[in-house]
Amino acid sequence: MSAAEGRSRPRLNGSADIKTLRRYFIGGSDARIIMGSDEQALVRLWREKRGEVEPEDLSGNLVVQLGVATEDLNRRWYEVSTGQVLTDVQKKVRHPALRWMGAMVAARTAVLSVITGGGKWVEILAHADPLYQHLIVTAERKFWRCVESGEQPQLFGVEPPKLRLEAIRVVDMTASNAWAEFAAIFTRTRTAHLEHEQARAELKGLVPEDAKEAIGHGVRAKRSKSGAVSFDLLTAAIEEAGHGAL
Repeated sequence: MSAAEGRSRPRLNGSADIKTLRRYFIGGSDARIIMGSDEQALVRLWREKRGEVEPEDLSGNLVVQLGVATEDLNRRWYEVSTGQVLTDVQKKVRHPALRWMGAMVAARTAVLSVITGGGKWVEILAHADPLYQHLIVTAERKFWRCVESGEQPQLFGVEPPKLRLEAIRVVDMTASNAWAEFAAIFTRTRTAHLEHEQARAELKGLVPEDAKEAIGHGVRAKRSKSGAVSFDLLTAAIEEAGHGAL
């Protein structure tokens, strides 16, 4: 039995200090650090789990405290907006086999309920990613071995999958200089672009089916082995050489 597993652990109940409880398992917030890129935060978490330092005091973290203050409101608003009833609120669960894994919910999808600063409620559905879930468990297992052995953990170095978000915002880009620059170019060249695409389509239709190349008036069409036709501009010398080969 390892030193970490052998220590007397408090039970997961409402009367125990949650900061003390968190020393004995890896939760969702811990997983974010373990899978992240902040080595200093990873080492601090490792030291917290080993009982070498006290957990970070988040009472002065505005973002965290906003989440705490609005958690009940968010929950109630989600129920009203969707008709779904949330149960087992704040229920603490442990993995049946991996005793160091806590707050693990068996679900194929998850819902992120967000109240924006603009006073809007947004529901974002996130589907499970089996490959990333496997990588998380692998990284957490390695991390917990370090907690038990005293060996300092290393960053796992895996990019998280990008969440496909539903477009929900209307954004004013008036203040963006880069947007202004490229918007001007887009506006100025749009007509020429449409003419270019139309000419390209007409030229493609004029290339004989059995032609490998078609040359004329400074333009060359080339047919690839797959049948795709591409175009490029020719200098006078290249065009003359092409005509000489015909």
